[in-house]
Amino acid sequence: MKNVGMIVAVEMDAVLGRYGAPRAKEKVGGFPVLTYELDGVALRVVNSGVGELAAAAAAELLICRYDVELMVNFGVVGGLTEDMAKLRACVVEKLVHCDFDLSGIDPLLPGQYPGCDGVYIPTTPELAERAVRLRPELKKVVCASADRFVGTPEEKRALHERFGADICEMEAAGVVLTCRRADVPCLLIKTVSDGISGGAEEFYAEVRRCSELCLEITESIIRNI
Repeated sequence: MKNVGMIVAVEMDAVLGRYGAPRAKEKVGGFPVLTYELDGVALRVVNSGVGELAAAAAAELLICRYDVELMVNFGVVGGLTEDMAKLRACVVEKLVHCDFDLSGIDPLLPGQYPGCDGVYIPTTPELAERAVRLRPELKKVVCASADRFVGTPEEKRALHERFGADICEMEAAGVVLTCRRADVPCLLIKTVSDGISGGAEEFYAEVRRCSELCLEITESIIRNI
């Protein structure tokens, strides 16, 4: 049976609504871990909570404790252009950890990690391509990830103009950097709750509907891996 890890920041109601009671539930390292069986796949779901540090810790737990072969992260994000609000579903092709900055002490760009050629950190290209083949409605996007909620049009425009980012959220960098270090493939499926003019109110109004769509797409991809 394949082991797949799933990291969920705040959208656990969608998981419980779709799958119901887990086959097993335990608390490991302070995180609740739910286990479901889906057609030969042991799906280990961790409710990480919000932020890069929590997401990185959850990813490390799934890798070290459960030896997962694939990490998936689904979630609701903010759109940085009006077109993204119309699109809804997307798969992260690469990201920038936009509040990481060593430029004051090293000859690096803001967002650039040592050893990287530039500011962008790729997910697993083969999985992103496979996701688009399975679900053609998905768009490959650049994600700006940081430990802060981006809610104003001015902030959104700035991120889009500076990094060419399509969406923003608060966990992707923690997941992807941890998976890259451990050589575990990762897939990030996101749905967009709002466009450039939306903020917290629009985010919370859309979170359940977007979460259900995101989970449906994620599950169809897991079943075909």
